Amino acid sequence: MSGWDFPRGVASTALLAGFAEELGQSTGDVLAGTGLDAAMLRDPQALVAAEQELAVVRNLVQSRPGRDPGVLGLEAGTRYHATSYGIWGYAVTSCATVHEAVELALRYIELTYVFCLPELRTGGPLAELRCRDDEVPADVRAFLVARDIAAIVTLVREQAGADLRPTVLSLRAPEPVDPQPYRAILGVDPEFGSSTGITFPHAVLEQPMPQASEHTLAWCERQCRQVLEGMRRDTGVAARVRRTLAGIGPGAGMAEVAAALSMTERTLRRRLAAEGVRYRDLVDGVRRGRAEELLADETLTVEQISHRLGYSEPSSFLHAFARWHGMPPREFRLRTGSAHRTGAR
Repeated sequence: MSGWDFPRGVASTALLAGFAEELGQSTGDVLAGTGLDAAMLRDPQALVAAEQELAVVRNLVQSRPGRDPGVLGLEAGTRYHATSYGIWGYAVTSCATVHEAVELALRYIELTYVFCLPELRTGGPLAELRCRDDEVPADVRAFLVARDIAAIVTLVREQAGADLRPTVLSLRAPEPVDPQPYRAILGVDPEFGSSTGITFPHAVLEQPMPQASEHTLAWCERQCRQVLEGMRRDTGVAARVRRTLAGIGPGAGMAEVAAALSMTERTLRRRLAAEGVRYRDLVDGVRRGRAEELLADETLTVEQISHRLGYSEPSSFLHAFARWHGMPPREFRLRTGSAHRTGAR
């Protein structure tokens, strides 16, 4: 599992979709093959898998074959403001110094949208924010390296109240024909090579944050902890498979679910095995919960419920239900007080 492979809020994907629309690409096209839809982009509580955001990036880059993907990434990165990150952004804004803000930002990095994971190094004559990009897929690396660096520069400039001009800024990307867009957005001519990072004077870290608030910071950090704990608890691969099955139906095959999660069937099987979960057990659990819900609807017969749950024969459903509850569906309906029609079984 890559370091960047954590679930993330939908705001970044929505931002990228909006950016793609500005470039003339429809939302449907940029979401193609991601398992996402426009309605989900409007849900502030929605989470997306890292693979889904990667798929959006690929769609965006591939739709502009004549454009430098690095410049596209730069332009996208300038759209990431503190408010784009929710409570994480407010926590960073409330810190006393840039150093405190960077440390907090890295402590809760899973509440961001980065793929190039930053590390703060302060041991040398200059401070350095080194971004690990070796695990970023090569076909979208130029875009994501530029996006993540531009987002960092934008955030520091806006929240520290100063124009951040790094001593050295390096990008792991091919050297462009025209470096002017990089200079205009980043404030310096980057070095293009085999690593990504920002080097700057230590004094930058001691710069006070103009909107610092001790009480707001304490409240925001508590919220960050709670949000992060909830995400880690509820967003493993097994949890994502359950949600996908609930959405497209428990009769879906593993290949269909894997495609909805933007991964191969082999990858899905491997990651479930790493969590100690079998796919058929997840299907079984979703079917059991859905069966109980459907049995509360007196207008549905067992045959209809069986079909909705993806069983080829009602007898298979009857056998499974007896295994779950030790009784047939008709008796379950009687005991739960929902069977008053002769069609119920």
